[in-house]
Amino acid sequence: MEQQHPVPGRPGPEPPPLEEPTEPRGPLPPKPDQGGPATVSPTGQPTGADRAVMAQGGEYLTTAQGHRLPDTDHSLKVGARGPVLLRDHHLREKVTHFDHERIPERVVHARGAAAHGVFRGYGTAASVTRAAFLDKDVETPVFVRFSTVLGSRGSADTVRDTRGFAVKFYTGEGVFDLVGNNIPVFFIQDAIKFPDVIHAGKPHPDREIPQAQSAHDTFWDFVSLHTEATHHTLWNMSDRGIPRSYRMMEGFGVHTFRLVNADGGTTLAKFHWKPKLGVHSQVWEEAQITGGADPDFHRRDLADAIEAGAHPQWELGIQTFPDTPEQTFEGIDLLDPTKIVPEELAPVQPIGLLTLDRNPSNFFAETEQVAFHPGHLVPGIDVTDDPLLAGRLFSYIDTQITRLGGPNFAQLPINRPHAPVNDMLRDGMHQTAVHRGTAPYRPNSLDGGCPFAAGADAGAYVEVPVEVPAGRKVREAPASFADHFSQPRQFWLSLSPVEQEHVISAYTFELSRCYENAIKERVLRTLANIDPRLCGEVAEGLGLPAPEPSEPLADVAPSPALSQVGREWPVAGRVVGIVTDGSGDLESVRAARQAVLDQGMVPLVVAPTGGVLGADTGDPVTVQRTFAAARSIEFDALLLAGAPAPAADAHGARDAKAGSGDRSGDVGPAVDPRVVLLVGEAYRHSKALGGWAGAERVWQTAGIASDAPGVVGGGDGRDVLPEVVRLLTRHRVWERFPAAL
Repeated sequence: MEQQHPVPGRPGPEPPPLEEPTEPRGPLPPKPDQGGPATVSPTGQPTGADRAVMAQGGEYLTTAQGHRLPDTDHSLKVGARGPVLLRDHHLREKVTHFDHERIPERVVHARGAAAHGVFRGYGTAASVTRAAFLDKDVETPVFVRFSTVLGSRGSADTVRDTRGFAVKFYTGEGVFDLVGNNIPVFFIQDAIKFPDVIHAGKPHPDREIPQAQSAHDTFWDFVSLHTEATHHTLWNMSDRGIPRSYRMMEGFGVHTFRLVNADGGTTLAKFHWKPKLGVHSQVWEEAQITGGADPDFHRRDLADAIEAGAHPQWELGIQTFPDTPEQTFEGIDLLDPTKIVPEELAPVQPIGLLTLDRNPSNFFAETEQVAFHPGHLVPGIDVTDDPLLAGRLFSYIDTQITRLGGPNFAQLPINRPHAPVNDMLRDGMHQTAVHRGTAPYRPNSLDGGCPFAAGADAGAYVEVPVEVPAGRKVREAPASFADHFSQPRQFWLSLSPVEQEHVISAYTFELSRCYENAIKERVLRTLANIDPRLCGEVAEGLGLPAPEPSEPLADVAPSPALSQVGREWPVAGRVVGIVTDGSGDLESVRAARQAVLDQGMVPLVVAPTGGVLGADTGDPVTVQRTFAAARSIEFDALLLAGAPAPAADAHGARDAKAGSGDRSGDVGPAVDPRVVLLVGEAYRHSKALGGWAGAERVWQTAGIASDAPGVVGGGDGRDVLPEVVRLLTRHRVWERFPAAL
């Protein structure tokens, strides 16, 4: 009799082997705790059929029509490096079905937030593209949607995940959509595998858990068997997977595009969004607390910043490369979406400025109904034969038809072009245009010949007539796509010691949530080909032996541009908590609040109760947070105006954060335990702390040395704030916890 497993959560009915199975066999039976719906007819009559006949069967992969398939990893192309063929019925069936698997929310990127803004061109791209919206001082309205990939609409904002960064430009030449992510590479090289990676990352289909997480068996099973995912997975396990804010997040077009200038000359390019505030992240514990305390943290931060006038800004930049037949640069295949070109080899050249200055007025009508598509292009910007991009060009239109109820989604207000539309598309669900004329076809004479075809001289979008390679129809990838470890190793070597520690911690946490040791061991094999220390530290945390590399470690130079640490950034829009109990010198609180405002930051006063402090002074101080409601996660720095005594509600029955209530010890009068918790968390998360008027008692109660890095004392807030601001320019006080060597 099979031994019963005392720990619940096994993802399948039997343990998986370490190696990928190759001997054909039928589907595994259900687990003992699983059942299915009763077998009844459409009219509710029992059929008496075995419930198992409702499941799929057979040993081999087939199409929905039962045709056996020899390959499901490669699109049908003209040669290994050629364009994807429209006749690829398997690609179309697989991706079409995937696009329609969730209604009505998006299959991916369901959890999102958005804002309106304006893009101003610098004119610096004129030599490489004739796209008019990039001309000097041309202003173009935009709508930008940020999102997480895996979670449902109801999931939390601060999960570890890739973020979408999609920008809709309403240009005078039609809509241009730049649909990217906050990570410059993707998990897969060919769109035909997109359903696979998302199915692996989504909740397990039997229990519908875990939500919005990659810390589970199916995700790591897939990425450990598909090592082309290694680069993106490493970025996800870095601090890039948990941004501090959408305002402090890079964006990337991921693919290589082809730019066309006024003379018809072509250049290959990659798009980058560089935030003016710098690229910053939460630490992992902070992100976990945020998920419970404020699951809407990122969308709230974006909306609040815009409402407060701290308008987020990003520069759009491009890396450019010669458009050669090989479509490579410095040995890097530009058609491989799992590869980057280091900025040290091809600097990012700024070509325009994006400013978000207006929140949506209706989430559903705007944020939820906006429809992006990588094929929404304008003259001067064209696509390449990247096989991941090829599938996206098909998929986006298809999925919008399901989500938005038909083919007329472009007529929804948020999607409407700001350029004249004169198509010959008619009727369909949700048709809101009232067309005139009698001849929606070409050529015609009944409508006077209108609409007429336009030439390039009249602003028509004309695809670049590039040569395509001649070759056999094949489902293959070019040999250059087979390098899965050199760039992950470069990314690892480019990180600062503290960032490397976070990567080790992330891998250890994620893999510890997996049930099957075989999957953990398989991931360790992958890590061994990146770096022995990374592999060894993760293996030690999992209690497993560290394997040896299966191939020589790549000899690569670090790219300093890939690290988030070591530079200084503006502090505009940063949130500073000012903690007071209202019994001390309110004038110092007022002065500190004004000084924070003068720096372009946002001050939030934290006090025992809501309302105002000093109501009888003629200049009351409004309280934004109470000791019960405040958590460190929403503050970038804390200023303490004294050592607040326990408030009336500082007892466990009222507020569990207060614990037993007394937090004095040997340091003098008791301090409110919620303040001690607030300060302790902020210190643990490497945030700057400033204080005056006895604030050192709070440090001591929290076990923090007054001379610890990033702890600033002074006579009042104006003395303390300059040093706190200096610390904030570096985002965190990273030297507070030196990384292990």
